[in-house]
Amino acid sequence: MNSSRKNVAILATAQALLFTNNSTAIAINGLAGYALASSKALATLPVTGWVIGAAVATFPASLYMKRYGRRAGFTLGALIGMLGAAICSSAVALGNFWLLCLGTCVFGAYNGIAQYYRFAAADAAPMDFKSKAISLVLAGGLVGGLVGPEVSKHTVDMLATRYLGAYLSLMVFLVLALAVLQLLRIPPLSAAEQREPGRPLRVIVSQPAFVVAVLSAAFGYGIMNLLMTATPLAMGICGHPYASAAFVIQWHVVAMFAPSFFTGSLIKRFGLLPVMLAGTVLLLACVGIALAGIAVANFWFALVLLGVGWNFLYIGGTTLITETYRPSEKAKAQGANDLSIFLVMASSSVASGILLDRNGWETLNYLAIPFVAAIALALLWLMAKRRVPATA
Repeated sequence: MNSSRKNVAILATAQALLFTNNSTAIAINGLAGYALASSKALATLPVTGWVIGAAVATFPASLYMKRYGRRAGFTLGALIGMLGAAICSSAVALGNFWLLCLGTCVFGAYNGIAQYYRFAAADAAPMDFKSKAISLVLAGGLVGGLVGPEVSKHTVDMLATRYLGAYLSLMVFLVLALAVLQLLRIPPLSAAEQREPGRPLRVIVSQPAFVVAVLSAAFGYGIMNLLMTATPLAMGICGHPYASAAFVIQWHVVAMFAPSFFTGSLIKRFGLLPVMLAGTVLLLACVGIALAGIAVANFWFALVLLGVGWNFLYIGGTTLITETYRPSEKAKAQGANDLSIFLVMASSSVASGILLDRNGWETLNYLAIPFVAAIALALLWLMAKRRVPATA
């Protein structure tokens, strides 16, 4: 196995462990928050804390990895994750809502740092393998999508205090991730590349491709987070049991990552922007299914479509953004991209609980439509912009 494929395999394994924990956290953070919060409108604040932790960590992590390398950065992320899981466990044991928010914030930093797994794969891959490398690393999340909800179902009531066992289980997978990441071998930037300042960030972010890549990934992630975060709560309000909510989240996470086995090939065959545009069509279909009824089947089908649509936009946006920077610029370009994504996610997490509590599930879905339309228009604009020079 050549070095780039070996690194992809290691990163895909780390991604599987990351999303085993993330899908567990997705399933329980809102519910634990709902159980502990004095005001139920604040129930999704632990989810928001998870996103804010990622947003705060993402840019400094990118600069840290530029200096010390990917393995050092990912190792630090896993250690921070252990601390976050320990705080969450303590918060649930003590019944302290605000300590839970702090714990999810610290745990979220691990998620933010680990989002660079996909960029690490792209850095280590030749140009013709880049989109496929990104896809294969994200495909590791499929394992997490299957394992995580099963872990949460078996650990949520394992101890006398509900949710405590599920939060403690996060630490087991973090220990495994820490061990796997020590096998990573990605050469750091050369001394010359580290010294080279590259173009100013304002020049990089003003490129049309950068704007569209960030808009697609950030809005796509924000829409996905808005609806996904509210789903377990909405299903509970509709009278569906926790097992049904865990089942829906499980298949949603599977739908987020299973397409990764062929998304890279689809991009190679049909082109990057058409695949991303197909993602917006799937998001609109998700909203339509969600508005059609409140049966478990509606929640399930809507979140499957939501997951596949997110996959096309996220892999597409990641691939597109790698076209916009030089090696010496990647830390600030990748950092700006992921910071934008997590800021949008944080906003959608806060809005999710408040809108669901005050306006209901139906309004939440209607509000997603303008953002999907904005992504579609941006993609069409870039497609037209690229067609003009080609025609000339």
